Parts: sequence; C-alpha cells; structure tokens
Amino acid sequence: LIRFLFSKARCMHRFILFLAVVAQVTAFHVPSPILTRSGAARTGAAISGWQAAPVSSRRLGTFKFNDVPSSRGLQTPLSLSMNGGPVDKKVLLLCGDFMEDSEAMVPFQGLLSHGIKVDAVCPGKKAGDTCRTAIHDFEGDQTYTEKPGHNFALNADFDRVSVAEYDAIVIPGGRSPEYLALDPKVIGLVQGFNSAGKVVASICHGQQILSAAGILAGRRCTAYPAVGPVCKAAGAVWVDPSPIDMAVTDGNLVTAAAWPGHPQFIAQIVAALGLKVEGVNGKRLLMLCGDYMEDYEAMVPFQVMTSFGYTVDTVCPGKTSADTCKTAVHDFEGDQTYSEKVGHNFALNADFAKVSPGSYDGLIVPGGRAPEYLALDPQVTGLVEAFAAQGKPIASICHGQQILAATNVLRGKTCTAYPAVGPACKLAGANWVEPNPISMAVTDGLLVTAAAWPGHPEFLSQLNRVMGVHVSAAGAAPRATPAGFSLY
Repeated sequence: LIRFLFSKARCMHRFILFLAVVAQVTAFHVPSPILTRSGAARTGAAISGWQAAPVSSRRLGTFKFNDVPSSRGLQTPLSLSMNGGPVDKKVLLLCGDFMEDSEAMVPFQGLLSHGIKVDAVCPGKKAGDTCRTAIHDFEGDQTYTEKPGHNFALNADFDRVSVAEYDAIVIPGGRSPEYLALDPKVIGLVQGFNSAGKVVASICHGQQILSAAGILAGRRCTAYPAVGPVCKAAGAVWVDPSPIDMAVTDGNLVTAAAWPGHPQFIAQIVAALGLKVEGVNGKRLLMLCGDYMEDYEAMVPFQVMTSFGYTVDTVCPGKTSADTCKTAVHDFEGDQTYSEKVGHNFALNADFAKVSPGSYDGLIVPGGRAPEYLALDPQVTGLVEAFAAQGKPIASICHGQQILAATNVLRGKTCTAYPAVGPACKLAGANWVEPNPISMAVTDGLLVTAAAWPGHPEFLSQLNRVMGVHVSAAGAAPRATPAGFSLY
C-alpha cells in the first residue's frame, strides 16, 4: 500500500510540474508579426508592397520590457539592442518634483530608444513613486509660463545608486534643480560621476546643480541664459546659447540650454558614450500634426528621431511652417479615463500644402485628440494612402490609428493602438493585438503601431529597424542590412 501511494504521489508531482511549465510558457505567449521586406503581395492586403510574414508566437524578438506598474502612466525600463547585441550602457536620470516635463521624458525615452538602459531616481523617493513635472513655454510674456505636466514614474531607488554601476548621469532642467542643488547627497553624486570621468550631461536649469558641485571651473558649457551668471561665477567658460537648440561637449561634460536642444543634447550624449548611429544616410520623415495631439507623442518622436540624424518635417493641414499646434497632456490620475491638460506649443517646420510623399522615407502619426478630426480630412487620408502605395513605412501611435482606420491601410494588417481605438481598427479589417503591456509596439511589414506614449522606446526602435538604422559601439565593424532582410 505504501509503495502504491508513493507511486501515485510521484505521478501527481510530475503532473503539477508539467502544468507549471505550461502556465509559464503561456504567460509569455504574445503573438507578434515578423517583419519582412520581400516584394510579394500578402493575401488580403489592401495595398501591394505591404507584406507581413505569418504571425509568430514569439514575443517581439529582442524588445523586452521589465514592467513597472503604476496607476499614473507607465514608463518601463527597456533592455533592447538596435544592432543585434546589447549596447551595454547604463545612464542615471536625476529627477525632482517640477522638473521640466519634456526635459525628463525626451532624454529618458530617447536614450532607451538607442538601446541604453536608463534608471530614473529622485532623492527621498523609490521605484514606483512619481515626480510632478512642469511645462515651461514661451507664450508672449517676458519669461516662460508654467503649466502642470505629466506625472513621471521613477523606476529605481535613489538610496541604492552607485556611481560604479553607470556610464553617465543626465540632469533635466525645470524648477527641481534649484532645490536639488541644496542636497549634499546630490552634490556628492554629481562629483562622483565627474571624478570617475563618466559622462555628466545637464540641460537648462540643471546647470545650477553643476555649479553647486564645483565641476564647471575652466569647462566650456551653456545653459538657460538666466543660469549663465551662476555658471560664470562657478568658473565656467560660458558659451552663449545662440541658437537656443545648441548643445556643447567639453570632455565628459555635455550641456544644453533648453528643451529645443534635445536632438543635439541626446546625440552628443550618445557620442560621449562611445556609440554611433548607422544607416540614416539622409533619410527624411514626415510627421502629421494637428491641434491637441498628445504632447509626448509629438515631442518625443520628433526630437528623438532628429537626434538619430533623420530630417523630420512637421506639418499640419491648414497651417504653414510659421505656425504652431497646441498639444494635450494625457495622463492617468485615478479617473476611469485619462485626464487632459494643456501642453507645449509645438512649432511646425514645413507647409502641409507643399508635401510630396515621394520626398520622404516614412510617415509618423502621433496620437491625442488631433486624429479624430484629421481622419475626416480627405487630404490627410489621401496622404496616408499615398505613403502606403509607395511602399513607405508608416508609424502610428495611440489614437493615430483613427486616421489609419479611415483609410484602407489597416486591412489585413496586424496592429495595436490605444484600447479605445481597438473597435475602429477591427472594423477597418485589422488583426487586433491587445496592448498588454501598454508599452508594447507591433511591426507588420512596413506598419509600426503602438498603444500610448509609454511605448515610445519600442515604437521608435522598431521604426528604426524598418528604416534600416541601428546603433553600435564606435569602432565596431559596420553592419550591412541585406536586401530582403527579416527581423527574425
């Protein structure tokens, strides 16, 4: 009897182990399309040249997220490579309450998009906590206005930071530097990075911290003009920020004057880390804008793709390069749907009426509230269909898929979007992928889609893959992109 019971127990143990393995495998089963660039037309596809290989059961290749749940917006640290192997660089982002909104998020997601790991910390806070941000903009007054921005989620603990673990520290501007500069732990941390010869990058008012740390003496630097006197008093060799979108590198020190300088700021940080971007080769992107597009979903793709070396033209129907678009800050703050606040004024740099799809290599469509009215404009839908017909990549995020759903671009394609846009995508004939996690993105042939701004790193990385652009260590052998390449 004992031998019989023991035998049954052993069988039951094996069965439980089998169920556990099945459950673990199933939990990570997220269908994802395979990117191909062959010329054959996909069965059921509305436009020739837009093809996807059969959907794979693997999870988005090397694009893996270590998700940090938050009730207020999800920034998720990314471990990815844009060149087939890990970039192996790690950056610390020094945050504080009322740092400038875009000066936190654009470097954070921009560096992630380059394959760099970024830890965001704040003194007195832990991973999962948030920092409130401020939107600083010029709206006709003698100095900048301030409006409430997004809630920025931290993903690491300040008290556990060790300089030895990182290759660089990045300091956003805004109002946080004026109080962080009084914190001995912050000063010691910045001095530690500088003494170790690691990259110290700071933008706008962030140089208040550098001045307090005593690391500017004899160094060329720029900053927001009002911070110039304190930089000079700290012994800096002052570089007047003209134009305002410039950045300056002096050895391990990278500085910029304000958020318009993000493209140069990020590009110089990447170079200082010993990385290089390959494959851009003069490529041009068009970004389709509209009033009350989501602030991050306009600013991050525009500035980050510019930092890679693309020329990005921003246009809006009925407007010219002399105009701006209002943006909206969409965030989750405890209500049943996202809240909305007024964002930055986004400057256009090209005329919609002069756009020719043949002059561009790809199209970016931000989300927010703009797509719901842009989808009614025949010029807009015609432009999108022209990009598809010419075999040009289209990247759309969040509510941007409302525009795609008003065309024949989604028919037979696998895509994701903000969940509320799912029904429209399905009605347009798309193969719907539930955005779980919200930070995911999906590539199907020449179509790249994402669900919301937490997905920017993966969204932009997948767009770069489609465009044949990658990041590698400086001095590494160039990676050729073979004709007819496949993502997997």
